[in-house]
Amino acid sequence: MLITNTNRLILRTFQPEDFAPFAKMNADPEVMQHFPSTLNADETAALIKKIQTHQSEHGFSLYACELKETGAFIGFVGLLKPSFDAHFTPCVEIGWRLAKEHWGRGLATEAAKTVLQYGFQEKQLKEIVSFTAKQNIASIRVMEKIGLQYNPEDDFKHPSLPQDHPLSEHVLYRTKLSTFAPSA
Repeated sequence: MLITNTNRLILRTFQPEDFAPFAKMNADPEVMQHFPSTLNADETAALIKKIQTHQSEHGFSLYACELKETGAFIGFVGLLKPSFDAHFTPCVEIGWRLAKEHWGRGLATEAAKTVLQYGFQEKQLKEIVSFTAKQNIASIRVMEKIGLQYNPEDDFKHPSLPQDHPLSEHVLYRTKLSTFAPSA
């Protein structure tokens, strides 16, 4: 099912043919460097099931991202309700993960801007957040480019990781419907 699109991308629900490129992407140590580990095929299948269940329960989720020009699956961009407790939950998170051969072309930013607009205009969300490990400079840049705001007081240790884990320190960015300005 088509959700939205941009000049270069189609955002849609996951299809069976997305499994192989998604599993390959999730097994790439470079793509997963800011996560506790890579994912094997069974873990990728479980993630797809989680994404599909989230879509059924909430009417939005993480969406497969496809290049219009070639039809190739390149990753995901979308909205998800985190399943852990923190000072900012419950909330809706915008997130992304692209295969490394598609990095550095502005695709995550392009898709994320459209997903923000979709979340606020179509889904009537009041606030959208994004978070990542402090070391993930590339994702932090995307957060800033799409207009999310940072407050150091919102930094947190991810509750799903051991507190002394090198990736436990996270930054939180956010934006509200009341301050959101759709991009042209």
